Amino acid sequence: METSSLGPREQARLQIVEEHVRLENSHDLEGVLGTFGPDARYDDEPWDDHRVGRDHVQSYYEELMAASSDFRIDVVNRYVTVEGVILDAIINGTHTGPWRGLPATGRSFSFPLCGIFTFDSEDRIFGEKIFYDRATVFRQLGVFREPVTTLGRVLIAVNHPLTLAGALVRNLFRR
Repeated sequence: METSSLGPREQARLQIVEEHVRLENSHDLEGVLGTFGPDARYDDEPWDDHRVGRDHVQSYYEELMAASSDFRIDVVNRYVTVEGVILDAIINGTHTGPWRGLPATGRSFSFPLCGIFTFDSEDRIFGEKIFYDRATVFRQLGVFREPVTTLGRVLIAVNHPLTLAGALVRNLFRR
């Protein structure tokens, strides 16, 4: 992104987001929290997980950093608007600790993520909202199989017999 065309406020906001990502990559929890303003929030939209307040945002990052000791964000593109900063990024790492109830698998992951940053009146990060595909993450961690594969069909039959029975009944009555 060409940053010379940005105004001073947009430049400052982009700079704090860049610092935020650098601190995330170095797993500096205190530094990451320092980029947020006093009314911090974190929204992990694929999980419908909304953390409001610094303590809750801190717990999100503690869980994340414990789940992947080599977690890394590689920014692909940055989009700066008057209202916020949007990052197009690739998240990489190895699942080395529990995450959302899933024990460590030791498997690597790499997936695209969109992060939207909003700011408070002091140009500190007010909120970070992220979007990504959970199925891609779970497939890479070895706990999800596409239903079009043989193993995927077997797992669906084992895991979802009532769903399949309901679908079968609906299909029979449609004929």
